[in-house]
Amino acid sequence: MQVKLKGLGKRYNYEWIFRNLTYTFEAGTAYAVLGHNGSGKSTLLTIMAGHNLASEGQLSYRLDGKTVEHDHVYRYLSLTAPYLELVEEFTLLEMLDFHTRFKPLRHQLSTLALIDRMGLQRSKHKFVKDFSSGMKQRLKLGLAIYSDSSLLLLDEPTTNLDQEGVAWYQEHVAQNKEGRLIIVGSNIHHEYSFCDEQLRISDYHVAPRGR
Repeated sequence: MQVKLKGLGKRYNYEWIFRNLTYTFEAGTAYAVLGHNGSGKSTLLTIMAGHNLASEGQLSYRLDGKTVEHDHVYRYLSLTAPYLELVEEFTLLEMLDFHTRFKPLRHQLSTLALIDRMGLQRSKHKFVKDFSSGMKQRLKLGLAIYSDSSLLLLDEPTTNLDQEGVAWYQEHVAQNKEGRLIIVGSNIHHEYSFCDEQLRISDYHVAPRGR
């Protein structure tokens, strides 16, 4: 998946979060979108995922040399972020069965094999609402990383993970990097240390009027 941004801008009320962002994210490459908290990293990722609308500019997608219409982009991407919710009334097995109805897993991986890879074997029949915050984050990451998607968007991916969880994230995202466009929104080095390129969102900030 290739994603092109041309003159992209986003504002809330009269305040521009970023503006005049022209950039191309190339297929098969991992990018880090860097910036302090509130700088617009999450906003940019949600715009690329179709969860948010840009205020100006153009956004286009291409896959295997063909244009992907905006209405169909969701089929080819995975997004994980701290603000996204899981269906907590499901057990882990039910959650995976529900998810894979819409997004099959990479390399025809089975749901039981994914549970093993997430290290959640003892929680197969446990309700997601009873998971710890770290377990929920590992589940979110497992669903995103192992979904059969060409575009992987990771917003603050190690939120709520301990040192062991961070090591798990680094291992599994590295194992599933090949052939995908990966974009990480972060300001923590261990979350994006594997990335090939960096985009600093603060380079596209607009000073408020009167300054």
